[in-house]
Amino acid sequence: MNKDQKNEVIELLKSKFSQYSNFYITNTESLTVAQVNNLRKVCFDKKVEMKVAKNTLIRKALESLDSEKYAGIFDALHGVTALMFSDSPKEPAVIISSFRKENNKLEKPVLKAAFVGEELYIGDNQLVNLTKIKTKNELVGEVIGLLQSPAKRVIAALLEKGKKEEGAEAPAAE
Repeated sequence: MNKDQKNEVIELLKSKFSQYSNFYITNTESLTVAQVNNLRKVCFDKKVEMKVAKNTLIRKALESLDSEKYAGIFDALHGVTALMFSDSPKEPAVIISSFRKENNKLEKPVLKAAFVGEELYIGDNQLVNLTKIKTKNELVGEVIGLLQSPAKRVIAALLEKGKKEEGAEAPAAE
């Protein structure tokens, strides 16, 4: 790879890091070609972009954007690295977890690090926590449900009171 090609990869990575506020750094080292292709297909279906790049190029791209912001990630850049970019903070974690289960409880891909919003998660032990993150739509749904709940109870109580008053008036009319 010559210098121009490296610069092109760095610019591509910079645009991806700028475009997505969530990205995962994984190790896919011992996966077969068929398994990697299957993982790529699952990512494509779930609208998660998967890119494989050299660690030094990833590091240079992150350093040129904001070396302080991404400083904690640099220690995770070793071995074979695959990047997963997503608008959803938890979709890559769900993909990794389900991929492992579907493939006879594989231990790969391993989560090296994840940058979700402004939070940094280091290590594969964070995968369970990342699968439990609520998406924006899930949070909005919960808030709407909480707001609707008291209103539904008030309406139900008024309706019940109305039925009782009708029941009390009916014998008197006879």
